[in-house]
Amino acid sequence: MSVTSDAAERARALRRELSRHDHLYHVLDQPEISDEAYDALLAELKGIEERHPELVTPDSPTQRVGGGPVAGFTTAVHAQPMLSLDSSAKEGDLRAFDTRLRRAASAAGIDVSYSLEPKIDGLSVELVYVGGVLGRAVTRGDGVTGEVITPGVRTIRSVPLRLLEGSGYPDELSVRGEIYLPIDAFDDVNEDLINQGKQPFANPRNAAAGTVRQLDPKLTASRPLRIFCYDVLAGPTGLQSQSELLEALARWGFPVNPLNATAQDVEGILDYFGKMEEQRDELPYEIDGVVIKLQDVPARERIGYTAHHPRWAYALKFQPRKEVSQVLKIVASVGRTGVVTPIALLRPVNLGGVTVSRANLHNVDDLTRKDIREGDHVRVERAGDVIPQVVERVETGDERGEPFRMPTNCPSCGTQLTRSGPYTVCPNALECPAQLIGRITHFGSRTGLDIEGLGERTARQLVERGLVTRLPQLFDLTVDQVAELEGFAAISARKLVDGIQAAREPQLARLLYGLGIPEVGSAVARTLARSFVTFEAVRSASVEDLMAIEGIGEVMARQIHGFLNEPHMVESLDELTAPGRMAPKPDETGRVASENSALAGKTFVFTGALEVMSREEASELVRGLGGRSSGSVSAKTDFLVAGDGGGSKLTKAQDLGVTVLDEQGFIDMLKEAGVEPPAKTA
Repeated sequence: MSVTSDAAERARALRRELSRHDHLYHVLDQPEISDEAYDALLAELKGIEERHPELVTPDSPTQRVGGGPVAGFTTAVHAQPMLSLDSSAKEGDLRAFDTRLRRAASAAGIDVSYSLEPKIDGLSVELVYVGGVLGRAVTRGDGVTGEVITPGVRTIRSVPLRLLEGSGYPDELSVRGEIYLPIDAFDDVNEDLINQGKQPFANPRNAAAGTVRQLDPKLTASRPLRIFCYDVLAGPTGLQSQSELLEALARWGFPVNPLNATAQDVEGILDYFGKMEEQRDELPYEIDGVVIKLQDVPARERIGYTAHHPRWAYALKFQPRKEVSQVLKIVASVGRTGVVTPIALLRPVNLGGVTVSRANLHNVDDLTRKDIREGDHVRVERAGDVIPQVVERVETGDERGEPFRMPTNCPSCGTQLTRSGPYTVCPNALECPAQLIGRITHFGSRTGLDIEGLGERTARQLVERGLVTRLPQLFDLTVDQVAELEGFAAISARKLVDGIQAAREPQLARLLYGLGIPEVGSAVARTLARSFVTFEAVRSASVEDLMAIEGIGEVMARQIHGFLNEPHMVESLDELTAPGRMAPKPDETGRVASENSALAGKTFVFTGALEVMSREEASELVRGLGGRSSGSVSAKTDFLVAGDGGGSKLTKAQDLGVTVLDEQGFIDMLKEAGVEPPAKTA
């Protein structure tokens, strides 16, 4: 047996063993080996794959860490519609659902019993497997078509990349599940966002959706998302009940919620609902109700659907958590962008096990509309069971205080405030201490220059002690200066200074994001970095140059251009990029398209099954070479690349006279452009 054959056999064995341990740890919560032993197996597999790249497979555990950023999301049609559920928080509505269902079931000769599940507050997703290997993950979208988010979902360790061997899974399988972020992880993510001066997620569902839809899978991998699976959209036939369906999912290797149950009638449903409501504060994830389904799976088709939801399923929702507290004080808080927000300081109140003492009042218009004043008793709600907000004033009959008035001058720097629509703004962007604290925090954030230890608390001390009055001065900090800050000693001070010095050559996209340019989030930053390649090119770009980039409109272009050309900002950027300070480098994933490339400026559509690469990989290659990738064929399409089973897109392309290529023809174009396609995987 050759060395390569030995390596291939060992890689297969390691993949099987690591997948088994992933299932034991992340699905069954029954680990057999230590983290160190697992890491050793993973390191061995990585070493083999690095020496033999041709042995890397899509289902390899090494692929969970997340590859390079993708340029955008394509769309895909679900195996069957992913409909929403009819729902209510009223017992009477549940009883009406039961009456309707029993009437329809009786006419069809169907016995009624129910399956019950906690309603996870997460992101619904379709997982598609071919030959037991995860091939595609798609968001619910509009129920018929969703966004393909496979790279991000691959990083979720409880999602099986390959189904369990010997479990009898069908060759083609489509499963529905709910991706969620555990509560403790959600709190950590929001704390991190707040420290970066960014808007926190309103609820776990938004956090899960925002995380899995990141264009950079490495960011998705950094957050511990989980999944519960609960339905089969396509694949096996013969499943007679929801209980049998859930048993099959677990047997194939999918995580299934252990709290699932059954009931014979409404009284059984209400008993289960009451138990879930009692347990919800103890669960490691957020639930907002209970899902009720007809147990009999084959009978569901006979019961049927409305245009929006199945007639055989229902969601009984929990009442929103609300408590009454008192507004002790209203203060104005200055953010990184200069927006001044009214914040209500509350008499501490317990909402679902969480003590709440602050609530965002959003802006002066919202504050005026609700007429909230200091001393008022107010109803406080955790929107989405997480973010505290003042819902309304509670009339007590007590004498009220004066209406709150926003300050006329910035509470941080004293500059006269201005209005921008409903927002109050401090225009002193470069000298306002509060804004500088926010900018430093944002600059060093994980998505920015990723400087460990440069959080809001450290930034505040640096500004308040006068050590940093302008962003470029971060790079002049010494270990002795940092060691004087509260919470630092010699070792931690050295670590922070070393982290700052290591950020002198950042990836361009990180710098663009870290600067806090209006309208520029992480995705736009990557787009700018790929399009302009150098920081000098971005700075010198005109509004028209910026508008020529796909996805950047006139408003965004003018915001970016205005920020980069504001005189004080020009001075600061010159200082940042002076010799010996910062030298931004092109993104590792960036690729400059040759003006002579056959792909530059062309629109490609991919259909059918490709053999050498996935359609997502092919789309990324096109975008990296200056072309565009679309999900639909039109008169503007230049090339259709058709794999096996091209279907309606192929027919439409032929009708419109679009040039049709097979996969080898596309590969030949890539090679002419100087790009080697990925090696075909086993």
